[in-house]
Amino acid sequence: MSALFEPYTLREVTIPNRVWMPPMCQYSAAPEGPLTGAPHDWHFAHYAARATGGTGLVVVEATAVSPEGRISPYDLGIWNDTQAEAFRRITRFLAAQGTVPAIQLAHAGRKASTDRPWKGGAPLGPDARGWQPLGPSPVAFDDRHPVPHELTTDQIRSVIEQFATAAGRALAAGFEIAEIHGAHGYLINEFLSPHSNHRTDAYGGSYENRIRFALEVVDAVREVWPEDKPLFFRISATDWLEDGGWTPDDTVRFAHELQAHGVDLLDVSTGGNASGVRIPAGPGYQVPFAARVKAETPLPVAAVGLITDPEQAEKILLNDEADAVLLGRELLRNPSWARHAARELGGEVRVPEQYHRSV
Repeated sequence: MSALFEPYTLREVTIPNRVWMPPMCQYSAAPEGPLTGAPHDWHFAHYAARATGGTGLVVVEATAVSPEGRISPYDLGIWNDTQAEAFRRITRFLAAQGTVPAIQLAHAGRKASTDRPWKGGAPLGPDARGWQPLGPSPVAFDDRHPVPHELTTDQIRSVIEQFATAAGRALAAGFEIAEIHGAHGYLINEFLSPHSNHRTDAYGGSYENRIRFALEVVDAVREVWPEDKPLFFRISATDWLEDGGWTPDDTVRFAHELQAHGVDLLDVSTGGNASGVRIPAGPGYQVPFAARVKAETPLPVAAVGLITDPEQAEKILLNDEADAVLLGRELLRNPSWARHAARELGGEVRVPEQYHRSV
């Protein structure tokens, strides 16, 4: 049996294989009206195709816990019951194909209120459906982005409650796994890194203070997320800064804390919190960060970052660098990547009866 196609169990949820789809924003939700932020036909077709293609776990894109937590006006949200109900069509179909449905709960922080990437991704003002971004400190992401409003202590508590409420709606919508977005320069990542967190209160300064917000979000979500269902946390393992940022050492240290607070797996990415940095992208370039967490902590990890080839993915697992792999762009290019990889590696993957003639 190929390692890539061995089932993987966390708590009481068994994922049929280690080919997982990471959250990738589609920027395709309605920006206003009664269905603002709700998934529709595009999202259903997008996720359904990866499920019928044999992907073991599909993590639905960054889904905002509040309107101001969206990256763009076109992001998905789960701050109301209409949105949650709209997700049920997706979760039902994924589960019927044997794919485990997961959702990433997110708040964009100071990188909120931007246009869609194919429109340039520029910050949007109130005259273009934009809003005032929020952040741990009044420090802009770059010279294009506005200075965010610095969250007060009461507002921090409100955001924590928004994450918990969103998790409850995600559960009602049929998701089996929740992932907290703590990566890519969005709000939780902003609190973690001294590059973006200049606070002098209990949420800033020391490492212990900077991780406080993240752990309080984890605790609030874990309180409403059932004991038999896993909780993931996505992290940027490094800011890619020579000094003054979040580091791989911080990530290893933080992984122990996350596990103690009920996180079951660390989804290891990098970057996104500092503009203008040079990232040495290449095949599997982020895998070593996941491998280090796996080697130095008992917390399971998933690796991501230009993983495209079945043998490459298999090797990552056989070398004990990760417990699963997340394929982003490759699954955008080829929704049936898992079926093709199973054929190449001698593994088994569920094929819908309607597609048996393609085997």
